Amino acid sequence: MTILNLNCSENPIVNLPASAVAEAAGHVKQIVQTCFSHSSQHKAVVVYDLRSDLAIALTDAYRQALPEAEFIHFDTHSAEQVMACLNALAAGDLVVLVQTTNFRMDAYRVRVELFKRDLKVIEHPHLGRMPAEQALIYIDSLAYDAQYYRGVGRGLKQLIDQAPFAVIDSGEGAELVYASPFEDAKLNIGDYTDMKNWGGQFPIGEVFTEAKDLAAVSGKVRIFVFGDTSFSVNKPERPITLVVERGQVVEVLDSTPEFDEVIAKIKHDEQVVWVRELGFGLNRSFNRERTVSDIGTYERMCGVHLSLGAKHGIYGKPNFKRGDGKYHVDVFAVTESVRLGEQIVFKDGAWVV
Repeated sequence: MTILNLNCSENPIVNLPASAVAEAAGHVKQIVQTCFSHSSQHKAVVVYDLRSDLAIALTDAYRQALPEAEFIHFDTHSAEQVMACLNALAAGDLVVLVQTTNFRMDAYRVRVELFKRDLKVIEHPHLGRMPAEQALIYIDSLAYDAQYYRGVGRGLKQLIDQAPFAVIDSGEGAELVYASPFEDAKLNIGDYTDMKNWGGQFPIGEVFTEAKDLAAVSGKVRIFVFGDTSFSVNKPERPITLVVERGQVVEVLDSTPEFDEVIAKIKHDEQVVWVRELGFGLNRSFNRERTVSDIGTYERMCGVHLSLGAKHGIYGKPNFKRGDGKYHVDVFAVTESVRLGEQIVFKDGAWVV
């Protein structure tokens, strides 16, 4: 038998307290029942590893929340054995992936393959990037408030889809103006009833779009966190200001060597630095002070994030071929307020929809 061993987390494993596991169990049980409508009529399989404290805690939490599920320890099975088990499932069954890093199974693109077969999928990747106190923040972020996520999420979508313009106020005179209507906003709010694929990466909480006319975005925006070249949250000592003209970053003020490296890489491969995604994060467990190291998790932070680089496969544009862009770097805006048309939708660190 071939055993696939991935690089283990560099952090020493210290088991999280039983209270944290119990809290996680309550959260994932709610996710399974409310977001996925899972019941005993369908099977559930949890594929896990034990290479980080958070992966261990989440695995234990799912054992409590899904006592009838089949559990597969990834590091003691081959890719073929894992896929054989998953291939035995029927449409509507549930698959949970608890991953210290990200399961790699040769030619298999796991989530894509599972979605093709109409399976429901909960992914928890890169857990090894969030040890100790960050693990507790991650567990807190799994709490699912259906009324909040679905109410605010749908309210924001309705306003985005109708807005003729938007303004992001970053304070100190920095405003980023979107003088354009927006693409049809997409929801990540834990409600999959009208969606083709049922599930995705957790924690959840986001509404995202982009300007229909990318060149109609201009002004300044101050960012307090960016995703660096290791896909980690990088928080400079003071905010970095991006100067945007016709949808492109033309100047960077108060930069750092790490952010200069990000900009240089984008310019080297794409010549210019486009501003594309406009993301409205909803997850109140993350904010400017309460962070985790994994950028893909922190992306749900309650506030505004943008993407730098030409890559954004959700929305096609006349001068952008799908797959041409190489970079999609998340940056997080200092946000005093957000205005969609004439309506203020964000102030004092919270959505007011």
